[in-house]
Amino acid sequence: MNPADLKNILEAALLVSNEPLSLDKLLGLFVRELEPPERDAIRAALDELAADSEGRGVELKEVASGWRYQVRVDYADWVNRLWEEKPPRYSRAMLETLAIIAYRQPITRGEIEDIRGVAVSANIIRTLQEREWIKSVGHRDVPGKPELLATTKQFLDYFNLKKLADLPTLAEIRDLDDINPDLFSQLENTASIAAEAAEEDLLSQSAVTTDTSTAAEDSAEAETADADNSNTDTATPTSGAGAEADADADAENSDDEDNVVQFSRQG
Repeated sequence: MNPADLKNILEAALLVSNEPLSLDKLLGLFVRELEPPERDAIRAALDELAADSEGRGVELKEVASGWRYQVRVDYADWVNRLWEEKPPRYSRAMLETLAIIAYRQPITRGEIEDIRGVAVSANIIRTLQEREWIKSVGHRDVPGKPELLATTKQFLDYFNLKKLADLPTLAEIRDLDDINPDLFSQLENTASIAAEAAEEDLLSQSAVTTDTSTAAEDSAEAETADADNSNTDTATPTSGAGAEADADADAENSDDEDNVVQFSRQG
């Protein structure tokens, strides 16, 4: 398949699709071809389509779920007038809850309440789940087994993000009117405390390792000293036995001398 045809097929598929198309889905368009295009060829065609949309009212954007054509932000106000319904507005409580989950995931409902300082409504969690922005990813291994919440690919798609690393920093969104700036100070403090705790754990482990090494060295030195003392004690009796042997020899010599004297007298 020549590159021009490949480009046109991809463009048509992306224009009519109601959702982003991943590379695997785009490859699936060519399963019946005798010589289907390679992944690199599709990527190259997508890059060309993205370059072709420069300076136009739409753009080809890669988000978490794949590629899609979308209206550029600069022209969204005019396009939105095609629909009578107003875009949904979200409460501060919902935005704060979603922000906490996005920046601290996975997280339990109780931990969200600790950060916000107020109870989290079940309706907020349910609404976020119905919109498929958050989901349950497991349970915390603590009494009660509370549910762990995290964001989804749909969350990234809606907010025009490819990955979580593309989220703005806390400093960048601290001053937004719709979100409590104190909330993000709390998030930063929580993150800082967690980092300090991790560092203390590392230092504690290092100290334990050092103490263990020192104790091992002291034990080795003590064993060496005991061995030296044992050798010294073993050598001392040997010296004593030698002394007794010398004393016996002296006594025998003295007896011999006495016998000689007595023999001389008898003579």
